[in-house]
This record gives sequence, C-alpha cells and structure tokens, in this order.
Amino acid sequence: MQPIITSLLDTDLYKFTMWQTMLHRHPQAQATYSFLCRNPTAFPLAELVPALNEQLDHLCTLAFQPEELAYLRGMRFIKSDFVDFLRIFRFQREFIHVRANGDSIEIEADGPQVHVMGFEIFVLAIVNELFFRHFDAGAALAEGRRRLSAKIELVRTFGTRPARRHPFEFFDFGVRRRYSGAWQEEVVRTFKEQVPQFFKGTSNVHLARTLGLVPIGTMAHEYMQGYQAFGVRLRDFQKAALEDWVQEYRGDLGIALTDVVTMDAFLADFDLYFAKLFDGLRHDSGDPIVWGEKALAHYAKLRVDPHTKRLVFSDGLNLESAFRIYDHFADRVQSGFGIGTHLTNDVGLKTIHIVMKLTHCNGQPVAKLSDTPGKTQCTDETFLAYLRQVFNVHT
Repeated sequence: MQPIITSLLDTDLYKFTMWQTMLHRHPQAQATYSFLCRNPTAFPLAELVPALNEQLDHLCTLAFQPEELAYLRGMRFIKSDFVDFLRIFRFQREFIHVRANGDSIEIEADGPQVHVMGFEIFVLAIVNELFFRHFDAGAALAEGRRRLSAKIELVRTFGTRPARRHPFEFFDFGVRRRYSGAWQEEVVRTFKEQVPQFFKGTSNVHLARTLGLVPIGTMAHEYMQGYQAFGVRLRDFQKAALEDWVQEYRGDLGIALTDVVTMDAFLADFDLYFAKLFDGLRHDSGDPIVWGEKALAHYAKLRVDPHTKRLVFSDGLNLESAFRIYDHFADRVQSGFGIGTHLTNDVGLKTIHIVMKLTHCNGQPVAKLSDTPGKTQCTDETFLAYLRQVFNVHT
C-alpha cells in the first residue's frame, strides 16, 4: 500500500485554529461527523472500502514530527499547551468507521470532538486520491499541466491591466478536493514560482511549511455549528462562537464565516463590536455579488471604513469567476479568493462532490442553513425547522 497521508500537517490551517479553540473552550464536547457524496460517480465508491480502511489504519499510526511542532509553535496565534497536546496526539482507529452501503460508502467519525474533528480533511483527500487512481494518470497529469500553463497565462494577462485600489490576490484552498497530494504540491509550487505577486498562500499547512508560503484559514462551519449544542440559547449561538474566537485569538485570524444560518441572520448578530474586531468576512454560498453588497452596506450602516476590511470568496471559484468578483469590488474593499477544485483537481476528469460534515454535537443535531439551498445540511428536519423559526429564515 502506498500511503496517501504521510504528514499530519497535510491538512487545512483552519483545522488547527478550530481545534485549539475547542481544546481550550469545549474539551468535553462529543461529536459525530458523517461523509456524503453529492453526485453520481463513474464507479461505485463502495469499491474503495478495503483500500480506505488500509489508509485509515496508516493515518492512525502517524504522529506530529519535531520539526512540524516547531513550525506550529512559531505561529503567534498557536499556544504552547496546544502544541504540547499535539506532541502526544494520535488518531484513534476506534473513533472512525467505514462500510459499504449498496454502491455508496458510509464513513462516520464519532467520539470526543478534539479527537475526531481532524479526520475530515484527511478522509476527503484519501477518498479523492483512491478514486482517481482508477483512471489513466499519465493522461490526467498531461491535461492538468496543459491547463495549469493556461491558468498561469490567464493570471499574467489579467495582471497587465491598469491597477485598482486594492490588488488581486488568490490562494489554494484545494486539499480536500485534490487529484493527489503530489499534484497539489506541483500546482502550488508552480503558482508560487510563476505568479508570486498574485498567489499569496495555501490552506495546506504542510505545503506552506515546505514551500515557504503563508498558511491561510480561520474557521469553518463546524466551529459555528458546534455552538448550537454548547449550552447557550440557540438564538445566541453565533454571538457566543464569535466571542470565544475573539477571546482565543485577540485580533489574529480575523475572517468570520457568514453562512451557517444565512448572511442576513449573521449580519443581525455581527454588531459594531464584532465588525471592528474582525478583519473581514468569508463567502461560501449564495450569489457572491449580492453577498458582498450586503457586507458593504452593513459596514456603511455601522460607519466602518470598508477599505480597512477584507472580503474572502471561496465558493466553487475558478480564476474567471474570481476576476469577475474582483472587478466588481476592487476599488471599494480588500478582497481575496480561495480556489479549490479548479486549482488542484482540474485534470480533465469528472470530479466527485464529497463532504464530511458535523451532524451531531453533545448528542443533539446541528445544522447549516446555507445561502444556497442545496448546501443546507441537517439530519433532523424538526431541528432544522426550529432553527429556521428562531432565525426567521424562509429558504
């Protein structure tokens, strides 16, 4: 067996930032994460079960290496006790289960949240790489390199246009969606070498360390969703999550995710206090132009200078859509673009739309009410209806 994951840093930065917060604020939380494939696949995913179990067995033998811990310790927002925890951390095989269900596959991680939350990105990267090993690698990589060259030229051409008030910057957000780990490294290295004035970092902590890039990321939906089950009034869960984040990071990692219960409901909680303390907002569902206009209108209402804030876009982007959004906002607010599949899995093969999301916390369901109805997630319709009622959401 060729191991797919060889470093526990080969994951998104926001896993570590959320992990640290959970360890400090809610170390007793119990959580369940469930895998879902949203589209038909070229062959049954159930065929991957034996190889996936082997890869997970290997993952659970890995430990953080001294040089990796030193790298994490060098980040000013990572606290020493968290690094001490990671020094002895191992994934526990008993907390994750895989089985075939007809042609599909069921994967569930269940246990203490600080022990199971890290599985998500590794599982998705493993499933992707195992899946794409069934196709002609030579043809895929040749096509991928052709498309990568075209992307480089596209960015260079875009860069010849007259300067705007705020620069165009994009990042790699493609760990979980990648064709393979080796291909992600080639893509990221190529962008770093060819267009460093525009390519500003990666969410992959391992690649950030080995290639000398800035690691990018703050929080994901699971962080906010967990607070639906952490003993605060449901109406106050977003404010409680944001407040804990502020207290944990005290000015660092200042991009807040807005679509756990829709942008409108988020802005109702994002008062002047939070608007001043957070550096900006991240878009992950709904129309990006509409979302950005709502953000700017909110900052205007609060009399906050939008030129001091950043809007980060990360919802299914390619370079063309990033350019379009940038053109709309470039003279009004700082922006950044996290691009996933279009960078790390654009090799001419049909991609699989897989996620592994937090479904239960402390024995109760949690939900996401996305600005894109198809991205709404919850296993309990009663709780979903209650959440809609509490936040007056009608999607």
